[in-house]
Amino acid sequence: MVLKVQVAPLCLLTLAGAGLLFARLTAAAGAEFPTSQGIEFFEARIRPIFVDHCYKCHSSKEKFKGGLTLDTREGVLKGGDSGPVIHPGFPDKSRLIEAVRYKNLDFQMPPKSPLRPDQVRDLEKWVQMGAPDPRDSTPTAALGPRTRPVDLEEGKKFWAFQPINDPPLPQVESQEWIRSPIDAFILAKLEKEQIKPARGADRRALLRRATFDLTGLPPKPNEMASFLSDSSPDAFAKVVDRLLESPRYGERWGRHWMDVARYADSNGLDENVAFGNAWRYRDYVVRAFNQDKPFDQFLIEQLAGDLLPPTGSIAVKHERLTALGFLSLGPKLLAETDKVKLEMDFIDEQIETIGRAFLGVTLGCARCHDHKFDPVPTEDYYALAAIFKSTHTMDDLRTVARWHEPEIALPKELETKAAFDQLLDKTKFAVTNLIATANKRLLEELKTNSLPANPESRYPTNTLSELKTLKEQLKKLEAEAPELSSAMGVKDGTNILKTFPVHIRGSHLTLGKPVPRGVPRVMTGPAAPAFGDHQSGRLELARWLASREHPLTARVIVNRIWSWHFGRGLVDSTDNFGALGDLPSHPDLLDWLARHFIKEDWSMKAMHRLIMRSSTYQMAASKDPVAALRDPDNRLLSHFPIRRLEAEEIRDALLSVAESLDLTMGGKTIPVKNREFVFNHTSRDATTYESTRRALYLPIIRNHLYDFFEQFDYPDPAVPTGNRGATVIAPQALLMMNSELVEQVSSQLAARLLKQARLTDAERVEQISLIAYGRPPAQKELERALAFLRQLQDTNSKAKTEPGGERAQAWGALCQTFLAANEFIYLQ
Repeated sequence: MVLKVQVAPLCLLTLAGAGLLFARLTAAAGAEFPTSQGIEFFEARIRPIFVDHCYKCHSSKEKFKGGLTLDTREGVLKGGDSGPVIHPGFPDKSRLIEAVRYKNLDFQMPPKSPLRPDQVRDLEKWVQMGAPDPRDSTPTAALGPRTRPVDLEEGKKFWAFQPINDPPLPQVESQEWIRSPIDAFILAKLEKEQIKPARGADRRALLRRATFDLTGLPPKPNEMASFLSDSSPDAFAKVVDRLLESPRYGERWGRHWMDVARYADSNGLDENVAFGNAWRYRDYVVRAFNQDKPFDQFLIEQLAGDLLPPTGSIAVKHERLTALGFLSLGPKLLAETDKVKLEMDFIDEQIETIGRAFLGVTLGCARCHDHKFDPVPTEDYYALAAIFKSTHTMDDLRTVARWHEPEIALPKELETKAAFDQLLDKTKFAVTNLIATANKRLLEELKTNSLPANPESRYPTNTLSELKTLKEQLKKLEAEAPELSSAMGVKDGTNILKTFPVHIRGSHLTLGKPVPRGVPRVMTGPAAPAFGDHQSGRLELARWLASREHPLTARVIVNRIWSWHFGRGLVDSTDNFGALGDLPSHPDLLDWLARHFIKEDWSMKAMHRLIMRSSTYQMAASKDPVAALRDPDNRLLSHFPIRRLEAEEIRDALLSVAESLDLTMGGKTIPVKNREFVFNHTSRDATTYESTRRALYLPIIRNHLYDFFEQFDYPDPAVPTGNRGATVIAPQALLMMNSELVEQVSSQLAARLLKQARLTDAERVEQISLIAYGRPPAQKELERALAFLRQLQDTNSKAKTEPGGERAQAWGALCQTFLAANEFIYLQ
């Protein structure tokens, strides 16, 4: 459900108070009734910290110093002798967070050494989420083995691990509503609950919805006029085709995938150095979506592009190497002193990302123990780990560790580099030769066999001058050395492992039985791949994932596509199809879509056309009272869900309405060199965000996101995110009223309108509404806008003739009022 709040200056304090109350209620609910996402976060990030660093002194089975136990939810909430250690929802008020931050010299935990920065951030985030904790009052074995072995045969019965069904289209009464097979599945559920689908959307709202959906930008007034004047039956289908052919489509939908791929331009964590070539992966993703690259091919390239049979094309080779950025983009503890642990940590990150992105399964939970909720035994985790242990991700593990970057230089670059190297060698030889000649002459003059200290001080003046010139030339050349193009990626290692030992409790210091390379056995369908002796196994894994028989891959991606159109998936937990995830609201529709997607050769654009041409997509956002009672959360889709624009859409829309958006595509945008420090808590952040290019091209700095993005629920770029949140908080309204960006674009829009001398003020107001909302203003809106202008302009009689006076300011204020309203940032 979307909460709509109309913000005016006088009600900001009220909204802030309501926001504080909402935060407290949400926090309490998070602790008492944790969501599946909260439980997942606790199990993956928080419980291991408690086990490894806290239980020795604060558990009912060991000790409970200070009266504090952390091995039960009750113990955490109760606190110790000094009172509660956490205040759910409020990290800064929580003593646990104060202790682990290590800023209070008299109160630091763990006492012997601090937690890693990423662990501290995880604890802060956990408390902010409301401290979700699935544990009961009885302490359980700390991350020990399951109370019973994983039953794979029983696990295969779970819906997500079953083969994809081929359901028939359901029979419905209202056949006239059916435009697409999708509609039959949606209507069947509605009719069962005696709910009528909403009427068709207003054409203006529909075009605005579709244009933002596919391009992330608002429709232009001329595009709106063209659509409104087209009365042909396929008018909207033509709009969809036009938008899918726009290069803006790849930018919008590529950004969706970048959320899943945890894209960032810096490492974050302990050594926040620049991923100076991450942009190449970003541009690869944009091209892939614009070209409608089949998703199975897209998947294989990202996991094993270097291992695919060569085509003879340099461009294809480089494209495939660039795709491997998917495996390298994750955050890494580049200063980790335990190098074996460092290697296992980034292998774990790769496995977890692959699991979430392509399978909707949290495989990382099986690193230390059998998965507590899903039928994934530890042996299956290390069967996958063997594949990535055989993969070369890092060139050097010494601090600061260096990730691998395959070379993707073009022949012209190689020629330029060869010519440069030749010139450099020639200059070095000239320096060396001049010194040798001068030294020989000096020895002859001194009639000795050994040179004096600092022989250059005895060189003739002309020799010193020549040497100085040559050294300056050499220094300049070395500073201008061209770097061959490279991309973040991986390659096969030199040591291909056929087996890999289980790490007991996740520790490389305690090894268990070796297991052969493999894949999760619970996933029925494609046969387990046979791994060759001379490659890591990434290609076999990728082809297994991309198999038409795989139970999860197609289901997960079509659910993502659905979610990105409707704001939520048929499976609400887009990144978790396991036991902690949500059941599908329309299981037959999900399977029908998955099968159709495969039949259409994994085409994303074909899926867009199928969805957007349906009556389901083209419904209005209004709902009737019956639907409100019987389906309050709109899980049955009786109406189109209202959606708030994402952070990038809001920013880009602001620049678009002011006609100041730079649509240049691609290229490096982070303002520092590759591997250079961009930001940590002791260095200056050189990143700026004044660019007028699309938000897609603004740098994403881990640990230090652009504040505009943060206010509008930008996802954590350190972890895969399939569906963003959409909060409603007071700072968002304050930002839209006080942001320099909003003020600037408002002034630009006002100036453009005032230059059109032929327009009346009423016509200018109409233009603002058409540009911002895609509709003309209602009569009452028009009257209020004109009254607002008169009120401001009457304060100074000079304003009507002086450029930049009150008239321009008044129009700027009016434009900002339109842009700061809910209608600008919500889609109906």
